[in-house]
Amino acid sequence: MKAHKQGNYALYIIKRLWKGWRVLNLEDQYDKIFRYLYFHLHDRHTAEDLTQETFLRFLKSRTYHDENRQLQYLYTIARNLARQHFRDRAVTYTLEEEMDISASDNFEQPLLEQITLRDALQKLSPEERELLFLHYVNDVPVSVLSGMYKISRFAVYRKLKRILNRIRHELEVLENG
Repeated sequence: MKAHKQGNYALYIIKRLWKGWRVLNLEDQYDKIFRYLYFHLHDRHTAEDLTQETFLRFLKSRTYHDENRQLQYLYTIARNLARQHFRDRAVTYTLEEEMDISASDNFEQPLLEQITLRDALQKLSPEERELLFLHYVNDVPVSVLSGMYKISRFAVYRKLKRILNRIRHELEVLENG
């Protein structure tokens, strides 16, 4: 997935500042950090700004040499920036922005499926939703997640399995009930 249009300048700066970087491919992580922040913020422009700020702070520190710790550190910076953003101001968004509704003829069925899935996901805790997003959408390895949440890899696997089972159950209840 290519970096979004306005992020190209940030990628250019990142490459210039950190030419010799070999352990963690920052360009690959840029879109993942953006999606992670967009997942939390629901605002494209704010997510772009905070993604750039995440990488600038990461590059200023230069303290982590192990790839898993670098990835964990990137997500920690992004999470802290998102929390700071929420503390600074209230963020609102519309259902249309969240669901990405397009003006097509057959949007009713996909819309109903999205609403059903959203309702099932809303019954999870924010930490559970974040864990699913990081692992299944951003492909963050379990070893990194275990470091981020300070639990064992096996506990992460168990949590993911339990969360998926809860979602399956909720979807069955919502579809049948």
